[in-house]
Amino acid sequence: MTLNIETRLSYDLAAPCDLLLQVEVARAAGQAVRADDLTTSTVEGFRRVDGEAAFGRRAWMHGTGRLDARYRAQVDVTRPEPDLRSLQAMPPRTMTAEATSFLMPSRYVPSDEFEAVVAGEFAGLSGGPMVAAMRDWIADAFDYVPGASGPSTTARETFVQRRGVCRDYAHVLIAFARAGGIPARMVSGYAPDVDPPDFHAVAEVWLEDAWHIVDATGMAEASEMAVIAVGRDAAEVSFLTTMGTAMLVEQSVAVGRA
Repeated sequence: MTLNIETRLSYDLAAPCDLLLQVEVARAAGQAVRADDLTTSTVEGFRRVDGEAAFGRRAWMHGTGRLDARYRAQVDVTRPEPDLRSLQAMPPRTMTAEATSFLMPSRYVPSDEFEAVVAGEFAGLSGGPMVAAMRDWIADAFDYVPGASGPSTTARETFVQRRGVCRDYAHVLIAFARAGGIPARMVSGYAPDVDPPDFHAVAEVWLEDAWHIVDATGMAEASEMAVIAVGRDAAEVSFLTTMGTAMLVEQSVAVGRA
């Protein structure tokens, strides 16, 4: 699957500040970037650094007044859809250092608070079948409501409210998986059927020594998603982090099948 991607961001900066932009598709297994281009308004100190878990790349810069950024890419996604129900969980003692770190609670994902829920709702399940059941449970129980949550909403709050957007669905699925002994992390990226069009957040789980994308919203398929970044939760995959105050002027994300 080939995707054409175009993203535009415009922000007014209340004062000169440093910014960390994370919108470029990662050079990673399962996806090949044919061509891409990131341009910005005049900034200082533009410098790229690795993303979390050394996955993808971010760009540091110092902006003043107005920040405009445009990213365009054409990406071939070759990642297959995971057959979750055939995948087994790994004993924690055998996991890699990378996977082990994604077993732990994090800022937006207090997974230790979900252990009783997981033990009750998903008793008798393990591995991929348990993750599939978790995904289906969230899809049935939650309502997708833009504006129902904010940047500080945690998995705990979303679980209680039973509504949110993609980041909230992903946070709860990650919390469930970690509480069930399966490493899980958040993935940000681009997908063609996201409604309304925007950056998309999904979960990724560690089964049989590999990461597998799982979307509880049902809007994205692993085989049609161009991944930007991975992290413990939304704090580590944000498309823009500012070391100061920024006001949104305009934002658009367009993703189409070639």
